[in-house]
Amino acid sequence: MKNLKYILIVLVMLGSASCGDEYLELTDPNQIDKATFWNTEEDFEKGVNGIYQSMYYDGSYMRLAPLALDLRGDDVRGDSPWPVIDLAGRFGRATDELLQHWTWIAFYGGVHRANNVISRIENPEIEFSSQEARDALHGQALFLRGLYYMHLVTWFNNIPLVLEPYETPDDFYPEQSDPAAVWNQIIQDFQQAAELLPQSYTDASDLGRATKGAATAYLGKAYLFTEQYQAAANEFQKVMGMGYSLMPNYADNFTEEHENNAESIFEIQFDREVGGAELGWVRMPAANWSKTSARAITYAPVGFGWSDVLPTRWAFEQFMIEPTAEGNVDPRLDATMFYNYPGATVYGVPYEQQYGEGTTDIYPKKYQNYRTLPDEFDWRSGINERLMRYADVLLMYAETQIALGNMTEAAKYIQMVRSRANLPDREAELAAMSPNELFMELAHQRLLEFTFEGKRFDDIRRWGWLEDPEMLADLKARDSEFNGYTPGREFYFIPQAELDRHPAMVQNPGY
Repeated sequence: MKNLKYILIVLVMLGSASCGDEYLELTDPNQIDKATFWNTEEDFEKGVNGIYQSMYYDGSYMRLAPLALDLRGDDVRGDSPWPVIDLAGRFGRATDELLQHWTWIAFYGGVHRANNVISRIENPEIEFSSQEARDALHGQALFLRGLYYMHLVTWFNNIPLVLEPYETPDDFYPEQSDPAAVWNQIIQDFQQAAELLPQSYTDASDLGRATKGAATAYLGKAYLFTEQYQAAANEFQKVMGMGYSLMPNYADNFTEEHENNAESIFEIQFDREVGGAELGWVRMPAANWSKTSARAITYAPVGFGWSDVLPTRWAFEQFMIEPTAEGNVDPRLDATMFYNYPGATVYGVPYEQQYGEGTTDIYPKKYQNYRTLPDEFDWRSGINERLMRYADVLLMYAETQIALGNMTEAAKYIQMVRSRANLPDREAELAAMSPNELFMELAHQRLLEFTFEGKRFDDIRRWGWLEDPEMLADLKARDSEFNGYTPGREFYFIPQAELDRHPAMVQNPGY
């Protein structure tokens, strides 16, 4: 199997073209024919690589997926003149539905590619070098389908659940499914993937492929999101026995120098040295496509990128609440945001020289190339996107323990994350808190740990804060964009182009 940074293979199921003439039949020699494909282990390797390719589109993690995840949190506010970004954070609906439609296309494209592999790989007539090789490919397809569906259901809620490849015109008009059925399928996919996938790969070229740890961590997350707390705890405990650990330096989780580290459970592989310089939009991939991300230019500070999003002032102030054991500012702040302090710089330039003496401007810093590049204007970041970190597993496990009434156990794992940030040891104090008090400390630590990592709004929604008048008022005070929220808009709207294309589909409530 090729290293994931070199995956340039696209969907490989499309049939051959013919003119239908009785005497003349033409076939595009560059188009792979599904009638002759899917016959060898190499075919399935290419097919699985094609599923990963869906991570690299503009509608996916090349640019728009981080925005779709981040924009509606109380840690992030929009700073873009482009309504596509601005209105997404304000719970509005832009005339240009690019963000919602391109994410829909990219992630359903991944589902479709996964279905092609899953529906065929168990055919006993196809020979594999070993059962382990078959299982690894099958497991990756299941994991990625579960991951794509998890994105789709948390963004759009009322979505079609498609589990077979498109074969006939009618297949292109699926009905929406009960979200509970989608979640059940996500759980099933992650369960099966965890059984099939290896804990690691022996070939270094397979670095970045889904593992048993990734499938198990996401299975626990799916259980947590569906309030199956004991089941979630069981899966997180399995992950905690797999040898992952927190990186001593929190900032090492967001740089090229420390990619695929001991804390990383699943990350998307980006590299400035792979492919060409052409960005991956929503069209047929080509050999000159780069395997890079446009996250950095999208989030980068004024003067170094587009500054389409900013941290909220409230989020910035949360890092100041509790000093470290030595009385310093929580070190996670310096890894997360650019801000003004004595000696501060931005891409090597003194902060006050760039933004003015005494400036209070704050900008995203996480996932930026300020160590190695003068700015982000070439659009090409090679920093891997860490989708699942061990810190997330620890805090999700702690959340299950609060829900199950085990305050002492929850406090242990919350303090473990606090200790990495060198915050004072308050484990005994935390264990003596009421469930609500400890939960609020958990929520606070999740904010500090995961700002700009696309987790905050999912947390806010599943915790029920949008339905709680007091909490909703707090959200509006923290981030005025929540003034645009109305019930139903906790999910994005179904893109109009999809409603036009699929007559049976209906728009989400609130739109």
